[in-house]
Amino acid sequence: MWKVIVSLAVAAVALATGGAAVAQQPPPGTVAAGTLTCDVSAGIGLIIGSRKSVNCTFAPSYPGPVEYYYGTITKVGVDIGATAASVMVWLVYAPTSRPAGALAGQYVGATGEATFGVGLGANVLVGGSNRTVALQPVSVQGQQGLNVAGGVAELSLQFHR
Repeated sequence: MWKVIVSLAVAAVALATGGAAVAQQPPPGTVAAGTLTCDVSAGIGLIIGSRKSVNCTFAPSYPGPVEYYYGTITKVGVDIGATAASVMVWLVYAPTSRPAGALAGQYVGATGEATFGVGLGANVLVGGSNRTVALQPVSVQGQQGLNVAGGVAELSLQFHR
């Protein structure tokens, strides 16, 4: 049984991080606009998915104010186990001109996690304002718990004024 779980975990992380390697080219007409750091709540995977709340900070790479967002990350696919709160960091590719709050919206993409005590995960997501924003993992997500997940992730962000 554990061999099957470990195999699923390795495949899930390979899916997400492999997608990250392919998606490293920024979308046309975008620049590396900054970094989005999200605190993700603890949660339990319910076999076919999970839903966790997020609080995020966007730090622009050029002069400008820090922006704050809140929302949820939902995963659909294999998601079995429980994890403690974690932090996810993405490099944000966005159009060169964007108003405050432009990261608000829905994002979707591949996800993969494997956690046995301490684990890793990655999520490559595209969406936001008119699907013009790409979130690329800066590094894999660090978390603690016992969890295996792989499938599709949806991140919903709202601008906190």
